[in-house]
Amino acid sequence: MTDRAESWRFRGHIAGLGTAEGTRVVLGLWPHSPLGPFADVMVERPDGHRLLLAPSAEVAEFVGATYQFDEVVLVPVAVRRAGPRWHVTAGHLELRVVVGRRTPLGHLLRLVPAPLAASLAWARATGAIARVLLPGVRTVGSAGGGRLEWYGARDVRRVVAARVRWDGADLGGLRPVRPPTRFGFSSTPARPSVVAVVTTVRWPAPS
Repeated sequence: MTDRAESWRFRGHIAGLGTAEGTRVVLGLWPHSPLGPFADVMVERPDGHRLLLAPSAEVAEFVGATYQFDEVVLVPVAVRRAGPRWHVTAGHLELRVVVGRRTPLGHLLRLVPAPLAASLAWARATGAIARVLLPGVRTVGSAGGGRLEWYGARDVRRVVAARVRWDGADLGGLRPVRPPTRFGFSSTPARPSVVAVVTTVRWPAPS
């Protein structure tokens, strides 16, 4: 893929939550991306088994090369939103989420100009703050294959209710994302939330 672009930028939302049963779920909703609009789901089961639920081979190839999974499954990933209510279906997974109010951090992030928020310099400058305010969250790290990835958060809202089913079984009530997920260099915030984010993956400069 290195012949296509030096860097790829994804704009959308990341929702992360835990369940009483121990499964942690990370939904990526990307209406603007080099791969076109898509959604994918990363699932870590209580025994540590990590799955990627991807809607296409192209998404599976890119995301699978960027993060770490024990299993990659190609399934339709559908996200339907009606106000604060999100309904997600992806293979064995059914997820219903109610998104709440913007957090104080979300209000602050909305004050940051968009070009600055998406920049590598800003991600590096805010990395230490993120480590303190959001344990488990990192803003800059490796995307594999010599690539660099960074996150620029634009907003944060709480997840106030969720119902998660796996293969028809209810996984119990909403819980924090603990332990942190192990898909890549960063987990989502421990407190269930939806983060508006700009994610950039940069390939190394040609030698």
